[in-house]
Amino acid sequence: MTEVEGLLRELAPQVLAALVRRYGGFDTCEDAVQEALLAAAQQWPAEGVPDHPKGWLITTASRRRIEQWRSETARQRREQAVALAEPPDPEPVAGVDDTLTLLLLCCHPSLPRPSQVALTLRAVGGLTTAEIARAFLVPEATIGQRISRAKQKLRGERLTSDERPERLAAVLQVLYLIFTEGHTASSGDALSRVDLTTEAIRLVRQLHAELPDDGEVTGLLALMLLTDARRPARVDETGALVPLADQDRTRWNRAFIEEGVSLITKALATAPVGPYQLQAAIAAVHDEAPTAAETDWAEILTLYDLLRVVAPGPMVTLNRVVAFAQVHGPAAGLAELAAATGPAPAKHHRVDAIRAHLLELSGDAAGAREAYLAAARRTLSLPEQAYLQSRAAKLEP
Repeated sequence: MTEVEGLLRELAPQVLAALVRRYGGFDTCEDAVQEALLAAAQQWPAEGVPDHPKGWLITTASRRRIEQWRSETARQRREQAVALAEPPDPEPVAGVDDTLTLLLLCCHPSLPRPSQVALTLRAVGGLTTAEIARAFLVPEATIGQRISRAKQKLRGERLTSDERPERLAAVLQVLYLIFTEGHTASSGDALSRVDLTTEAIRLVRQLHAELPDDGEVTGLLALMLLTDARRPARVDETGALVPLADQDRTRWNRAFIEEGVSLITKALATAPVGPYQLQAAIAAVHDEAPTAAETDWAEILTLYDLLRVVAPGPMVTLNRVVAFAQVHGPAAGLAELAAATGPAPAKHHRVDAIRAHLLELSGDAAGAREAYLAAARRTLSLPEQAYLQSRAAKLEP
């Protein structure tokens, strides 16, 4: 990604938020912002980035939005009133974080939760429809319909923050999915997308600063820090994936681990327990283990048993199987995996990857090799494909 592309990606949600706050109408403002971004992508590489790129984008997008407005009102014979409209402010209101405000708009209570999440991932996270579909484990067409319908429902809405409490759960889920996509990209040649993890952590830090006593906000921040702490050791010098058990723990970000452990310890002691806190507690157990062999898998299994009650789901089920196998052995883990039901986990490459690992531990090299290759065929992440294929190759007779 070039410097200009990175800057435009960073500024796009802020510019969109500024326009929607000023004019209302999510879809028409988004069209205007896209035209401004296109103009910038064409002009800035040749002419240089302006001194105030955000203001430039807001002004350019505002002009386009005014042109749209005038065209619409002309058809309704209101040209004179539109012509007298005041020009927009060149910059948004001082002190307002536009990205967070846009998150709150996308999580408008009139939208179903899946649509809130999908729209926010598209508008704020910059994920493609295909990436969002993989995050949800649903068809791409379904996500496209959700986004389109959500934009229609938000037509004419303006940005407000007075409904934050009822929107907070959706915002947290959105940020969690953005971070997850960044931590392990669902497709492409890079294992991680640091731009997404960094932005997710930044926004959750801001939420935590405003809501320091909210256990789930604190839990999500702790979870992200404890997970991102391991990122430096997740690939080797060639860019190949390194599994958790084989990572060089001296490369982990100790500052993130200390902060994450402190946050989750306080949250568990002072707030009602929620799913993000439980996931953060699991991550803390991993990060505090001096070596992989010293990991307290019994405690992790207990935490997953709680998480399965508080927030059941296909990924929770699969992760619990791994912990169960570590405590009770690979044969018992395979039995648990076979007992897992539901169409989503059965189609996910992690099912085959976990099965392969457990078969390998149980001594079934042929079965493990077949499962590794099946997992490699199902994932769209090139680093994961290469890792799974390498594990299969090691088991060739």
